[in-house]
Amino acid sequence: MTITPDSIEGIIIVAVRWVKLGVEVFGAGLVTLGVCVAIAQLVRNFAARKLAEFTTTRLILARYLALALEFELGADILGTAISPSWDQIGKLGVVAVIRTGLNFFLSMEMKREKTVEKGEAELLVQAQCGALKPQAQCASPAATT
Repeated sequence: MTITPDSIEGIIIVAVRWVKLGVEVFGAGLVTLGVCVAIAQLVRNFAARKLAEFTTTRLILARYLALALEFELGADILGTAISPSWDQIGKLGVVAVIRTGLNFFLSMEMKREKTVEKGEAELLVQAQCGALKPQAQCASPAATT
């Protein structure tokens, strides 16, 4: 059997398609895992009667979704790399902009939620410390973690 550039190219295309499929499945698995972990956290919060603590659950889910978006974008780039028609490049551009935008806003949301959590932890320490002790004697949450 003679190996020609067409047969090598065909093998590479098939291999890249399999890799693309694997990356897409992995990304979908991350979304599924993230939803399961977030549901478990939500159930724990309900069981502990912490009904107002959705921030932790949202952050958990957001982290998994952001990571899954990165893998899905990588899979799209792989698909376009093996057969870059203008139509596919245009679709990749639109999908990349949408996924990058989603990831950007998820990241902003996670940073904001972490800031809120840190502020709530500082307020809790101040409330536990009480008005009897001077502020300098209270342990800061940053020092305890």
